[in-house]
Amino acid sequence: MNYAILLAGGAGSRISSDIPKQYIKAGPHMMITVALKVLLESDHIDGICIVADDDWREEIKKDASSAGVDTDRILSYANPGDNRQLSILNGMDEIIRVTGEPSDTDTVLVHDAARPFVSAGLLTSVYGSLVGHDGVMPVLPMKDTVYYSENGSEISELLDRQKVFAGQAPELFLFGKYYEANKALLPEKIHSVNGASEPAIIAGMDIVMIPGDEGNFKVTTDADLDRYLTIIKDK
Repeated sequence: MNYAILLAGGAGSRISSDIPKQYIKAGPHMMITVALKVLLESDHIDGICIVADDDWREEIKKDASSAGVDTDRILSYANPGDNRQLSILNGMDEIIRVTGEPSDTDTVLVHDAARPFVSAGLLTSVYGSLVGHDGVMPVLPMKDTVYYSENGSEISELLDRQKVFAGQAPELFLFGKYYEANKALLPEKIHSVNGASEPAIIAGMDIVMIPGDEGNFKVTTDADLDRYLTIIKDK
């Protein structure tokens, strides 16, 4: 079975909004619904767990239903953790609670509600690239010259940008191996994890990189939000 976790528990502190960015409406629907619709219309995904505060869950289901999303394929909801990685772990725990222990071939896809423009084509590429690997991560090459600084104010060295990549979501993993990789970082180390693939890499899992999608940007700042709103308006 192929499960997915949609992360929608963040507060979005860098966005000037009274509500979390993933629940902002542009046109008839919330940002989360734009991403959720693509995920649940994919033939690759059997069910999804949404990580979201309890106060938003009914609104998520209502908005998704109005967009024609098959909400029966939402397996359950999980509570947000203290950081993104703990939210992912909460989502996996909830999937296991609902469906039972994962088999060797079960997978888990991790995506952010704040990346609303994930495409069906990228999902197909992610799933198609898993064969022979433990996980898949879409990446973008660095366009600018990249420098490393020890102190944050002076340049220490120039990095080879051909060897530096920006990771994207969705990231796909073999469920059982990835779950154990996360559990191994409890109770303290998991708090310092910055990216979903980091626990897998620490555990020695084989994570393959594939080309990402420039349009699959994450709404993090007010400028990103303006870009999102413009695209929705033009559609």
